[in-house]
Amino acid sequence: MKAVTLLEKGKIAIKDDYNPERKLGEQDVEIRLMACGVCGSDVHYYTHGRIGPYVVEKPMVLGHEASGQIVRVGSGVTHLKVGDRVCMEPGIPRFDSAETLAGCYNLDPELTFFATPPIDGCLCETIIHPAAFTFKLPDEVSYYEGAMVEPVAIGMQSATKAGIRPGDIALVYGAGTIGIVTALCALAGGCSDVIIVDMVDSKLEVAASYKNIHAVNARTGDLKAVVDDLTGGAGCDVVFECSGAGAVVTGICEHVKANGTVVLTGIPLELPPFDIAAAQAKEVTFKTVFRYANMFPRTIRLIRSGALDIKRLISKVFEFNDAVAAFERAASGTAGDVKIMIDCSKI
Repeated sequence: MKAVTLLEKGKIAIKDDYNPERKLGEQDVEIRLMACGVCGSDVHYYTHGRIGPYVVEKPMVLGHEASGQIVRVGSGVTHLKVGDRVCMEPGIPRFDSAETLAGCYNLDPELTFFATPPIDGCLCETIIHPAAFTFKLPDEVSYYEGAMVEPVAIGMQSATKAGIRPGDIALVYGAGTIGIVTALCALAGGCSDVIIVDMVDSKLEVAASYKNIHAVNARTGDLKAVVDDLTGGAGCDVVFECSGAGAVVTGICEHVKANGTVVLTGIPLELPPFDIAAAQAKEVTFKTVFRYANMFPRTIRLIRSGALDIKRLISKVFEFNDAVAAFERAASGTAGDVKIMIDCSKI
């Protein structure tokens, strides 16, 4: 079958001879891909050939933000049927691991994840996937929105970890896809206002198009003045770090209130210095996020309800046969782009 394949660093091709060894198990479903988002990790593997310890050493199928339609079901699957529109959670843990049994299956050290070397991704004609990690999409949720459930689930995990209370005010560093969806999830979780900080005006404009999100350019704006105005000088109840920028992590306590919460969502490429004394002076509570667990059903419900409006985050759609151009566009960092989507319905 056809598959969008990273052949080596800097080289992607649509191969037509992809033939993975796979078998439909009793608890599996086979899904025809309909849409797939281009994630920053996909782009990083394309441009750098590695992320930390995960190195692309052989050709790898890309893609992990996906939706599709079920074409076959295993004999033991009862909650899904042929024809169902679905999205897929890309991380598959061991079902009997200590972490899975404790409800934090995302922390299973042996979890496999689409498009994380040496595991192939899902940007191909059909995939076989565990039914337990396949979720039906309501009629109101499009395939494009279904493909975005995966990145939004990270924002959901972050907002849930934060323990938001109604009326809280949050600050988000980073206006990329994860930063914006985290801001939206914070609002859906009860925040009255969210301040979002970045250095790219085109991304801030997208964020500011949402009601009650206040965009600040870190270079040209006065973040302290905005925080003081919204919080009466007390500081933000919750601060989300979604940029991965070392300098942000170093000064992360500056705008959080006393006894507030900081959620570390972005992963710094290098270990930054950290001001422990500043955190102690405010008795800040720190939470960390690694992907998500049990967030897909909640995310789908919020998208269906309209509480999470993610359609406007889709910047451009490419056909499957133009997937190489889609990755080139994502790697170029085109102004205003938030999410590049690949339409797989005509493979």
